[in-house]
Amino acid sequence: MTSVLPMVFSSSWASGVNAYLVVLVLGLAERFGHFSQIPDQLGRTDVLIAAGALYALEFVVDKIPYLDSTWDAISTVLRPTVAAVIAALFAQDHATGQQVAYAALGGVTALASHSVKSGSRLALNTSPEPFTNIGASIGEDITVAGVMALALNHPWIALGVTGTLLVVGLILLFLILRRVRQGWRKWKRLEPRASV
Repeated sequence: MTSVLPMVFSSSWASGVNAYLVVLVLGLAERFGHFSQIPDQLGRTDVLIAAGALYALEFVVDKIPYLDSTWDAISTVLRPTVAAVIAALFAQDHATGQQVAYAALGGVTALASHSVKSGSRLALNTSPEPFTNIGASIGEDITVAGVMALALNHPWIALGVTGTLLVVGLILLFLILRRVRQGWRKWKRLEPRASV
């Protein structure tokens, strides 16, 4: 319990942002590091190849305005599912009920962080230039890799960091959506009335 909870929460938050990078980082750490808490399945060659190929694809797609939002829409199911599987793997030595609870926690946490990412990307896509998307994508990748490195070495600190990032992200997303809704209502009031 002591090491499973922070690993599940941190990897799930990170999976909501970039699930393939999480699998790749954990898999490489399991293969080449001395991290006994990482499930062996993540270090398999086929898993590493698939995660590497999908991460390479996401690395490119995630930097192209509007295409990134399409990718996020597709990933709405994939990222929480990957997080739930990783969480279940971390809890594989626990009772079945606990595995299900950890998988549910993983899926819900990833869905929440994915919502923050995809919502903020929709807001960024209102900018006509691609540089904000590129910067945001690189920043997200660095954050995910950093969170996973922190989780492997200091899991409880990583839990605090990812919990804070999730709460702040959800608050910012709420404020952005409220602002967009206000702007939409204002625009609708200014729209010229159709002649009768």
